[in-house]
Amino acid sequence: MGKVYLVGAGPGDADLITVKGLKTIQRSDVILYDRLVNEELLDYAPKRTELIFCGKHPDHHALTQHEINNLLCDFAKKERLL
Repeated sequence: MGKVYLVGAGPGDADLITVKGLKTIQRSDVILYDRLVNEELLDYAPKRTELIFCGKHPDHHALTQHEINNLLCDFAKKERLL
């Protein structure tokens, strides 16, 4: 079974991410991210990493919360590091 990590970077400044959060990004197979992410952080992901935008705006949702939850579970079952 794969692992799912929730990584936050504080108020959006890429310099404020924790060392553990950065290391997790650097070894991720898949990253689900929303509109609040500082996209500089995605540059630390390996080229092979699948990036999936699942952000929500008040009037538009790229994915529903149920769909996001299912993706997290599906990737973990496939033993991919999220």
